[in-house]
Amino acid sequence: MSASREVQPVEPENCRLIEELENGSEDIDILPSGLAFISSGLKYPGLPNFAPDEPGKIFLMDLNEQNPRAQALEISGGFDKELFNPHGISIFIDKDHTVYLYVVNHPHMKSTVEIFKFEEQQLSLVYLKTIKHELLKSVNDIVVLGPEQFYATRDHYFTNTFLSLFEMILDLRWTYVLFYSPREVKVVAKGFCSANGITVSADQKYVYVADVAAKNIHIMEKHDNWDLTQLKVIQLGTLVDNLTVDPATGDILAGCHPNPMKLLIYNPEDPPGSEVLRIQNVLSETPRVSTVYANNGSVLQGTSVASVYHGKILIGTVFHKTLYCEL
Repeated sequence: MSASREVQPVEPENCRLIEELENGSEDIDILPSGLAFISSGLKYPGLPNFAPDEPGKIFLMDLNEQNPRAQALEISGGFDKELFNPHGISIFIDKDHTVYLYVVNHPHMKSTVEIFKFEEQQLSLVYLKTIKHELLKSVNDIVVLGPEQFYATRDHYFTNTFLSLFEMILDLRWTYVLFYSPREVKVVAKGFCSANGITVSADQKYVYVADVAAKNIHIMEKHDNWDLTQLKVIQLGTLVDNLTVDPATGDILAGCHPNPMKLLIYNPEDPPGSEVLRIQNVLSETPRVSTVYANNGSVLQGTSVASVYHGKILIGTVFHKTLYCEL
């Protein structure tokens, strides 16, 4: 679990913390227009939470602004906001350019997927639908590829916190990736120790899956029937959380936990560090891995995601703050 690993700092010069985001920014997805959606306030068994009595929220930032700020989005349509516990998120834009936000939710520590319509003029979300299914268990992240068509990751088999940690230590590999649509729900890839972040290449030919406990990323080929075939595995030597794709280059950006034991046994005097990796030439025989950001926890603790837009990067965390940098 890399508890004693020392983090060598790699920090861009033009960075600042986002004041409005103090209780985590577990996942981030950015529209081509530069509007960034951020899930905040995740309550996850065994991990710290600085606002346990507050419901989760979705924040919005406009990265085109000179000094962008985060704003919590109002949610209408009869959604139970008091039970909102958002985790992974994914954006879908239909042929009419309407934006839909899909959110993994954990009401009462169960797993559902909520669908919202984004109202840009009102800067709000309209609740449309909750998706439930017996295979949607312990869902961590999703990537949406069509109307109510998405891949989702299951990150642990046992619901008990101790047993789920035990299965990671024993490397049981009982978790999977599933495909959901109104017509068909099926497991399309399995054998992961803890399937976590998931995203898709710009051409939608490949799906990238992070196995957080195995410290690697699986490169999967997507077929017409939605099945996935593994092409390769990229070992990273650090626990990999959420994945995003740089729209300008096709590179993978990975939010990582360099010393995750400090997440599970939280000590503010010796906090968990943060790490963001960039993986270039993903499909080549020799992908190039470089460090975009690294910090020992003095600035950012428990990084889970990093997403870029026109030379700007947002780095989110499971329970801590959010960093904005101009690269």
